Amino acid sequence: MHFTDAHEELRLHVRRFLEAEVVPHLEEWEETTFPDSIMRRFGELGLLGLRYPPEYGGQGGDYFSAVVLSEEMARAHCGGLGMAVAVQAEMATPPVARFGSDEQKRRFLAPAITGEAIAAIAMTEPDAGSDLAGMRTTARRDGDEYVIDGRKIFITNGRRCHWCLVVAKSDTEAGHRGFSLFIVPRGTPGFQVARTLKKLGMHSSDTAELVFDDCRVPADHRLGGEGEGWTELMWELQGERLIAACGQVAGAQATFEYAMRYATDRAAFGRPISQFQVIKHRLVDMATRIAAVRALVYETCERWDRGEYPVREISQCKLLASQVAVDVADDAIQILGGHGYMAEFPVERAWRDARLSRIGAGTDEIMKEIIAKSFGL
Repeated sequence: MHFTDAHEELRLHVRRFLEAEVVPHLEEWEETTFPDSIMRRFGELGLLGLRYPPEYGGQGGDYFSAVVLSEEMARAHCGGLGMAVAVQAEMATPPVARFGSDEQKRRFLAPAITGEAIAAIAMTEPDAGSDLAGMRTTARRDGDEYVIDGRKIFITNGRRCHWCLVVAKSDTEAGHRGFSLFIVPRGTPGFQVARTLKKLGMHSSDTAELVFDDCRVPADHRLGGEGEGWTELMWELQGERLIAACGQVAGAQATFEYAMRYATDRAAFGRPISQFQVIKHRLVDMATRIAAVRALVYETCERWDRGEYPVREISQCKLLASQVAVDVADDAIQILGGHGYMAEFPVERAWRDARLSRIGAGTDEIMKEIIAKSFGL
């Protein structure tokens, strides 16, 4: 229903690339993080601009092209690298493509599509996570420049980014109308990486805390109109949440398939453990929950691709997909027993990587609040 022959050709193209050039290095990158060169390789293959206009180096595809990439990254257990690629292609660059000027697109979007520039998006602050409206980073107009001051935390690609899309208050008295987005290139005086953070999962990608101290950027680095940043950010978050849901469903499917193979091969008490009712029923529950949330996610992707703005359904997708991904990984660990707890088996990393999905891009609790508000509650 959702994937054409062209999508399936793309899927095969991505799968072959990942199996040949990415999967053999994943364990090493869990220790060292991935090299910048692999991002350039994604760009060379056209995978960072699948649905962007050809005039900026993109492939001109539809939203399901992005879904294919997200699914294949999850299928290959890419974890942190998959998240970094998603930040590059589906989080930091979409606002530039939608709200940026032609000059901004050519200067910042085009090299991000080729992988020559790595992008990040900086929203969360040490004292403003779920409460984004409470962020304290400011951008004060000073002639032809803006002076940015503040701190951002939990920023994927933050250590290595060539430019960062920063959310700041350009008018501290204007409420939601006081936010603006700014493109801040690496090397801008006053922009520095405070530290690289250690975390539970997603080890192959870097996560950083960023500091902006009297950081001056030209006024033409503002994205869209002054005070339009909140609207731009809310639009970006819908795409971020939906593509995250796609990856979580595909990751859950890959974990389920691994657990099922293990249960079929593993013998106890004289027969495969998949023949024990407690195991087979657990597997059935895993598969059924994955199938149900996948149907919702695909339907919502179809609406997003048509240009609709289904906030309730996107929030439901993100909430359910992240919960299912974590639950499936947890069930898989239980099926594998002691082996599931060991780092040499992929379900241990699947659980650690999936757990972030219930926090990033909006916690479970925030998703429920959004859904409740859509019902007038």
